[in-house]
Amino acid sequence: MSTTKEATMVAPAPRRTVREPQRPAKKRRAWDEAPRWQIYLPLSIYLLFTLIPFYWILLFALRPAGSTSLVPWPMTFDHFEKVWTERSFGTYFQNSVLVGLATLFLTTVVALAGGYALARFDFRIKRAFMLALLCSQFVPGALLLVPLFEIFAELQMINSLGSVILAETVFQLPLSMILISNFIKNVPYSLEEAAWVDGCNRMTAFRVVVLPLLRPGLIAVGSFAFVHSWNHFLFALMFLNNQQKQTIPVGLNTLMSADSVDLGALAAGGIIAAVPVVLVFAFIQKWLITGFSAGAVKG
Repeated sequence: MSTTKEATMVAPAPRRTVREPQRPAKKRRAWDEAPRWQIYLPLSIYLLFTLIPFYWILLFALRPAGSTSLVPWPMTFDHFEKVWTERSFGTYFQNSVLVGLATLFLTTVVALAGGYALARFDFRIKRAFMLALLCSQFVPGALLLVPLFEIFAELQMINSLGSVILAETVFQLPLSMILISNFIKNVPYSLEEAAWVDGCNRMTAFRVVVLPLLRPGLIAVGSFAFVHSWNHFLFALMFLNNQQKQTIPVGLNTLMSADSVDLGALAAGGIIAAVPVVLVFAFIQKWLITGFSAGAVKG
């Protein structure tokens, strides 16, 4: 009986081993094999050359007049007090803040309206208009001085901060409009359509749905408009004659004469001019990177 059962039993089939497909070996890049010092050494040299001018400015601004020490000790703030009170840098600072904030607001609002039209509407001259915006970036600001001066003279806006604000806004609009149109293209059009179905009109849908998503892009565009107007020298020099209407770049120019240069006062004025810009970029750094990342790729 047992022999019959053994005869009728079928031997189990051998188990087949399934081989996993071999993954291709990861290609090693050149910098993966490079020693750490080959990366950090060039970066350290670049950082050194970048920080030396800043240290030199701090040295001249903080050490006493006539001192040749390489360390700002004893430390003094006489140069800052001199440029802020005697050289009217307090007035220059207020004028620069006013010009920068007004340029930021006008550039952002106008570029937002124009960028939405370029992103959401199709019209015959759209490509030609975009090409004109791009070509306008090749025109230097010096070529605009004569026509702008004639226009502002007819409007009786010479020696007014409004002329500088309008000139800076016009100069910043083309690039700002292109950037904002790319930001809006990355917002799905279906979100606006869903808002229309819920009963919103186009303006309400834009304000409620699209505008909150554009915050990084608006901060990026607005910050560059502010910084450019803060640092721009040419328009303020040409359109403003009254010393009480000048901005910080023109104020720095007044510290230099043909006979002598007050290095301590010039360094202190440079620090006063640079600190607001550094603080702005330090505060908006996260939004700035997000904004340019969003506007770099067309959705």
